[in-house]
Amino acid sequence: MESLGYLLTGLGIALDPVNLLYCAVGVFLGTLVGVLPGVGPAGAIALLLPITFKVPAISTIIILCGIAYGAQYGGSTTSILVNVPGEPSTVMTCLDGYAMARKGRAGPALGIAAFASFIAGTGSLFGLIFVAPTLAEFSLRFGPPEYFALMAFGMTVLIYLARESMAKALMMGLLGIILASVGFDQLTGKLRFTYGLMALRDGLGLVQIVIGLYGVSEVLVTLEKGVKKTIVESEIKGLLPTLQDWKDSIFPITRGSILGFFMSIIPGCAVIIPTFISYTLEKKISKHPEKFGTGVIEGVAAPEAANNAGISGGLVPLLSLGIPTGPTPALLFAALMIHGVTPGPLFIKESPEIFWGLIGSMYIGNAMLLALNLPLIGIWVRILKIPYAILSALIILLCIIGSYSIDRSLTDIVIMIIFGVVGYLMKKFNYEAAPLVLGLVLGPMMENALLRSLIMSKGSYSIFFQRPISMVLMGMVLLMLISPFFTRKRLAEEIMEKSNDE
Repeated sequence: MESLGYLLTGLGIALDPVNLLYCAVGVFLGTLVGVLPGVGPAGAIALLLPITFKVPAISTIIILCGIAYGAQYGGSTTSILVNVPGEPSTVMTCLDGYAMARKGRAGPALGIAAFASFIAGTGSLFGLIFVAPTLAEFSLRFGPPEYFALMAFGMTVLIYLARESMAKALMMGLLGIILASVGFDQLTGKLRFTYGLMALRDGLGLVQIVIGLYGVSEVLVTLEKGVKKTIVESEIKGLLPTLQDWKDSIFPITRGSILGFFMSIIPGCAVIIPTFISYTLEKKISKHPEKFGTGVIEGVAAPEAANNAGISGGLVPLLSLGIPTGPTPALLFAALMIHGVTPGPLFIKESPEIFWGLIGSMYIGNAMLLALNLPLIGIWVRILKIPYAILSALIILLCIIGSYSIDRSLTDIVIMIIFGVVGYLMKKFNYEAAPLVLGLVLGPMMENALLRSLIMSKGSYSIFFQRPISMVLMGMVLLMLISPFFTRKRLAEEIMEKSNDE
């Protein structure tokens, strides 16, 4: 009952005309970002972050979160109509969504994607309401060793679940931690890695790096490859799913929502991972697995539910532990810190109006998205027909403006361009950007927790293995890091056995 009262208060905050406007703008921009392949929610949030400096913290988090979950709605439109993932988390939607569109069922595919997103987005908020306060209360037992171990665990999970080479992901994570150490040393106050450049004394800006890695690099890669758009030209009709569509989709939506929410709570587990698992699960338990990939509605409903539920799940460790789980939560973390609000165990008690106002706005935002997306399908199709050469020039211009507007420094633009080129090379050689960004954000916090832990233990690293929580977490970190060696050894033995048999 107490949570219900807080939720009603949050809805009252979210229904304030100003906050309502910010919510509407956020979800609209998020949908637009999702429809257009290129920038992504992390890049869009980084671009808009400077304009939120002079608005209240609650309005800031409302508009930025609106972009994050709005992009999941928009990404499905591009995946279904163009067979190009609007967001990485909508890759699985392409498999059956575009096949449905080719069969003349684009309407039901778009409809079930919107309804699945709405059901998962609103349902997962109940999980956020109950899990986040409980986790925050539990985390009050954490000291510096536990926090260091938890952050190391989050980094390792992201590295372990990397889509490409685990070694490459580990390199990117360590590079992010090194980049985070540029500037003043927290302990001695001395400058590190500035090479005499005073512009680097305050460190490298997270926003400029994210804009470069996710905005500029994506434009460069897309221009090099070229965007082959085969938009479904047939009239899109029948957006409301039939009764049979609902029968086929309701359980996949439920399972996708649960998987997406709880998997995204794990620090380092990106939203894209639950979508792959959700799709694979539905295919395995289906009575007709051979039809997946040919246009079955379950293949759209499950991943769409998983990626939207994952947004709420990712907010749990961010708000209750103060630990972002990926690039987008990292930027939300930075936005709150800029406004003097510190996410963590005391966040819900010290800033209840922000926590409950955000939840209230997400209920309203999901309803807005359901009401807006289906009627606006025609507009999104027209936008998709704009030549990418024009869109890319506009994206680059916005990237420059977004980087410059933070401190009005040309150095920030140079940093953005450098990391745009770095991001382009990373994509060319299959290096992921997420571990780098997470390392950049967690680096200072990990260093602080490490120093405080060593002060407590008088310089002994054994403190991480003397306390139950940190011992378990560090054990899991070591297990994940060494597991590839055993896997490689087993594969080598299997190859030797086969060669001996031959």
